[in-house]
Amino acid sequence: MPDKVFGGIFDNGGAAVIAVPDFLICVGVSLVIGVFLALVYTYRSRYTKSFVITLAILPAVVCVVIMMVNGNVGAGVAVAGAFSLVRFRSAPGTAKEIGTIFLAMGAGLIAGMGYLGYAVLFSLLLGLVMLFYQKIGLGETKGASREKTLHITIPEDLDYTQVFDDLLEKYTSAAEVVSVKTTNMGSLFKLTYQMTLRNVTEEKELIDALRCRNGNLEISITRQEAAVYEL
Repeated sequence: MPDKVFGGIFDNGGAAVIAVPDFLICVGVSLVIGVFLALVYTYRSRYTKSFVITLAILPAVVCVVIMMVNGNVGAGVAVAGAFSLVRFRSAPGTAKEIGTIFLAMGAGLIAGMGYLGYAVLFSLLLGLVMLFYQKIGLGETKGASREKTLHITIPEDLDYTQVFDDLLEKYTSAAEVVSVKTTNMGSLFKLTYQMTLRNVTEEKELIDALRCRNGNLEISITRQEAAVYEL
């Protein structure tokens, strides 16, 4: 039974002639695998609808490409790889996106060669590993919720180099000016700080204290994130 499940349905010792039922079975299994991988990707991750849909159909696309080139893996991978990476020409992907793309391609390639059992096993194994790593927070920075980006507007006559030092020392464990620019015809400065709060519950208290220093001009605190293009 295991030999039958994991055997290639195109293994006939001669030229591969793909019957319609075999074709439909391979595409159907690939679509199921794609949906599974798409659901795994969305777990505790930010995503777009278009990317999830693309990920769901990618294994089937690769599967068909491999079948249509009659098992020529080199040609199939070259064509399918070019198709799957078109998205990243305009919007560079994160490491997780690219990794999931290659995972879906691998599953589609195996299915396209006719080894449906191995395709399902591969997808289940790698999908469960992804879920496990996401669940335990592998690679997450400790205290990431305390890392914030502060944007603050000040009048041009206010010396920004030291005016907030005492407040930042009180409410943050680390703070650094990463950007300074003028606005409103040079009458205002916009400062950007990368900081780590000592206590996330004191965020409003920090904003109120900063408002007293900058003349109640615009202040915003956002979540600090790694650069989008970093891998």
